[in-house]
Amino acid sequence: MLLELDKTKYKDIHNLVRDEKQLIDELRDFVQNKRYLIVIDDIWDIASWSAIRCALVENNDGSTIIATTRDFDIAEQIGSPHKLKTLPPKSSKKLFYRRIFGSEEKCPQELVEVSGKILKKCSDVPLAIITIASVLARTRNMAEEWYKVYNSIGYGLGNNHDMKNMRKILSLSYHNLPSHLRTCLLYLSIFPEDYEIERSRLIRMWISERFIHPEKDGDNLFELADSYFNELINRSLIQSSGYGNGIPHFCRVHDMIHDLIRFLSSKENFVNVFDGILQQTSPANKVRRLSLQNNKLDNSTAQTNLKMSQVRSLSIFSSSGVSLLPSLSSFQVLRVLDLKNCYLTEGCHLDLRHVCNLFHLRYLRLYECNFDRELLKEIENLKFLQTL
Repeated sequence: MLLELDKTKYKDIHNLVRDEKQLIDELRDFVQNKRYLIVIDDIWDIASWSAIRCALVENNDGSTIIATTRDFDIAEQIGSPHKLKTLPPKSSKKLFYRRIFGSEEKCPQELVEVSGKILKKCSDVPLAIITIASVLARTRNMAEEWYKVYNSIGYGLGNNHDMKNMRKILSLSYHNLPSHLRTCLLYLSIFPEDYEIERSRLIRMWISERFIHPEKDGDNLFELADSYFNELINRSLIQSSGYGNGIPHFCRVHDMIHDLIRFLSSKENFVNVFDGILQQTSPANKVRRLSLQNNKLDNSTAQTNLKMSQVRSLSIFSSSGVSLLPSLSSFQVLRVLDLKNCYLTEGCHLDLRHVCNLFHLRYLRLYECNFDRELLKEIENLKFLQTL
């Protein structure tokens, strides 16, 4: 929140280890004697709201706080809840048909009945409508094929917009992807929720992980990866942002889709995330990809028994979690090492000098990361390094 309020003053906030009281005091000082409008998105529990509320002073200057949550019980505890309405049926139909055909008038007559049934299961929820429409846009315009999609949705959202049923609708879109796109989408779970992902950064990571497979001799891997990125946008699974010359340079993942891919990544032992609650796979499983995402991680967090010898990708978004990791020499087959904005204190046991022994490394990102410049001379010996 401090970073969003003042990106210049608090640009290094994630590299500093502060307890909850220090952060509350800092925020109170910042908003003191100011009139503010603060929007807090996606609150999961009342404890988080209580901590935030303590930091926001009531200064009688007409300040306003707007909080969103998926749990109406939490909304009632926060106070003065407003339940967002779903789309009017007419708008739902317009959104659905426009995504598939361009307009309702272009819908073949034999698909009108099944379209109405599918829309009913989407319960006028925009994300559900767009997700299902993106699947149908790549399905043959035959009633039989559309009824297969309809039957696979299950009971839909009903009146309660149940989260499990929403996940089922989103899962349909995921399982409808070609295998190479499923892998690329799951990889996005290494990024924290609401993180703005740089297009070129993601594409290079995909290539370094060998997710991009040439379809024929002479195919350019970057162009092919770029087409994968565009395809995920077209399927409404990622949201484009940061346009330049009409081309999106960044993307975000919708919160509910992010929840889904986090769930699937954990289930398939594709990515392990440390984000305050240590998500562990079975001890029999080895970690393939590791992501540190929360600046509250510290030595008090239970040490993990996860085996690091098979880790292919290590991404650190929080310097405070570094103390949980073994030496870099333990990551024997590492291909991707991303330490963007990661401040490594003097004496830190994550010694970057060991990078030179990571012979399989293909991607190394040290942007705004403090390191000894002499390291660059040693990095020249990494024969497979593609991105620095």
